[in-house]
Amino acid sequence: MRAEALDAQAGAGQSRIPAELETFFAISEKWQLSTEEQISLIGSPGRSTFFKWKKEVGNLPQDTRERLSHILGIWKSLRILFTQDDRGEAWIRAKNRYFDGASALDVMLEGMSGLVRVRRYLDAQRGA
Repeated sequence: MRAEALDAQAGAGQSRIPAELETFFAISEKWQLSTEEQISLIGSPGRSTFFKWKKEVGNLPQDTRERLSHILGIWKSLRILFTQDDRGEAWIRAKNRYFDGASALDVMLEGMSGLVRVRRYLDAQRGA
């Protein structure tokens, strides 16, 4: 039913939110990310641009698409590593000795290199 509603919306001349951005917003709810954390994770587009993206988007910048790819990869790894979703969601904010006592979210908020670092760590943990 959801796909049909999106198709109808697109057919009515309204812009559709890219799937990776829509998924990011769903992940943000699960991770209980603040607006500021969300903006930072997707490359600091500015508050007005961010809220526009929550409604409709034309083309996302390549940097934002790459960041979203890493976030979705992190989400996927957590789903594989943790059999209970809430444990994976808690792991994001838990202090981690691999990250010198910082949480994965703290590292991810450092920028692209932080996103890559967390993704590589999780990929290594699951043997990918």
